[in-house]
Amino acid sequence: MLDRPTPEAAEPLLMLRALCMALPEATERVSHGEPAWFVRKSPQFVMFADHHHDDRIGFVAAAPAGAQQDWIARDGIRFYDPPYVGGRGWIGVYLDVEQDWEQIADIVEDAYRTVAPRTLVTQLDAERQPE
Repeated sequence: MLDRPTPEAAEPLLMLRALCMALPEATERVSHGEPAWFVRKSPQFVMFADHHHDDRIGFVAAAPAGAQQDWIARDGIRFYDPPYVGGRGWIGVYLDVEQDWEQIADIVEDAYRTVAPRTLVTQLDAERQPE
């Protein structure tokens, strides 16, 4: 975890961290100098970006096939094709613009589901079932 995120990144980082760490067996560690979330020790499903390749705050997330293009087509101001991982279908999400945190939660959960083993996806589904 970063000891000192930039002041404008502190709140979005806390919110993103809470979403990621609420998922079964999610872990956090620094990857490429940024907080990143993994299923167990690997694979990675989300990475925070605090001015990582530009002057923006956001995150990148694994995404199901076709989701990246769909999000960008809907709103190219909030969503982008990130460097390095965009070619694998990951979605970039800016957090320095107004965001719908319910959508962010959906994107994070989709990222997790994209890379998590079936047993953990089944566990997540069971946790999401109303009692």
